[in-house]
Amino acid sequence: MNLWRDKNFPIVISVAKTLATWTEKEVVALGYPIVDRSENVVVVRGSLRDVFKLNLRLRTAQRVLVPLLRGRCRHVRELYDKVGSIDWENLVDADGYFSVASVVHNASVRDTRLPALVTKDAVVDKIRMKTGRRPDSGPDYDKGASVFVHWNGDTVIVYLDTSGAPLSKRGYRKIPGSAPMQETLAAACIDAMGWDGTSPFVAPMCGSGTPAIEAALKAMNRAPGSLRSHFGFMGIRGYGQMIPGETAPRVAPRQRFGATPEQIWKDMVQEAAEGERHDIPAIIATDLSPEAVLNAETNAHAAGVFNKISFGACDFADTKLPPVDVAANRPAIFVNPEYGIRLGTEEELKPLYDRVGQFFADECKGWTCALITGNPVLAQVVNLKYKHRIPFYNGPIDCRLFIYEL
Repeated sequence: MNLWRDKNFPIVISVAKTLATWTEKEVVALGYPIVDRSENVVVVRGSLRDVFKLNLRLRTAQRVLVPLLRGRCRHVRELYDKVGSIDWENLVDADGYFSVASVVHNASVRDTRLPALVTKDAVVDKIRMKTGRRPDSGPDYDKGASVFVHWNGDTVIVYLDTSGAPLSKRGYRKIPGSAPMQETLAAACIDAMGWDGTSPFVAPMCGSGTPAIEAALKAMNRAPGSLRSHFGFMGIRGYGQMIPGETAPRVAPRQRFGATPEQIWKDMVQEAAEGERHDIPAIIATDLSPEAVLNAETNAHAAGVFNKISFGACDFADTKLPPVDVAANRPAIFVNPEYGIRLGTEEELKPLYDRVGQFFADECKGWTCALITGNPVLAQVVNLKYKHRIPFYNGPIDCRLFIYEL
């Protein structure tokens, strides 16, 4: 495979558990027919430009992967041989850098770190054999190329990871705070609420600010990938070399005979910036903790949306809501209270959940309200009839997103 020249190769989009539905909707909205889909992947076909576009635009996905090899693999000796059969000298610069990540479910492997080490050795040995030089390798996904290995039972798939660091790592969360919500989960919850970015969005209990920041990015139509400085595809051999017939008019308007992948990427990022909206509805983030609000403000600055969000330190029930425009789409409120797992106890939190239900019922008529929790007992304390109950995982915690329209 020549990644820079081939026009129709499989692209595997990996997702966190329970997010495939929302990633599939994003992919379809971007214009891609779905080739295959499972609990953890969505598959499309495309080219270099599609790899770039998916990395740039997807809000709920983890990685954009290009499969290089699939085969039977029973133990690590076979893994070394399988990986070594790939033409790595055409993919990784002999003087460059690469990292390896892996997911392994194989009975012969007791140390799950071993397959990544064996993969690294196989890549280095192949490149050294072909070129006489060897690339560096390590755990830093913010430089160089990336390789991803999925080994399940007797089947191994080796991917070129064009994302590098997971797409959930936007780069803006400088201060995570306690029990932070992953960016991709926040984006999926916002989509599940049906909020389209044209009406107000309020995030009481904002914590480190992730839901409000993700809402602002969506309202602005800002590509989340534009916040990052490095992707795995930037470390692939040939990223800076000319491809005849390709164009990048925004960054190389006089270049008649082709464009480099780097120019194509920069052109795509610039086009995305030109399509951003700057006049967006009110987005409000509050938290009882002044320290949490300061952390959220710092993260919003890093995301470039600080001036799009109104921050305040107060009890969630004292959050001032903008008026409801009955002619517009329903505004949205999203709360992520403690579950009694990482923070607080179930008995301590029951009054809080009761107050959330009262707040929704008394102050939020005409709003779409949502609460995510990993505690079904506390969810019942809200004591409101929900319209939807959607399963999500917040890290390892099995949660439900309860959506109320009052």
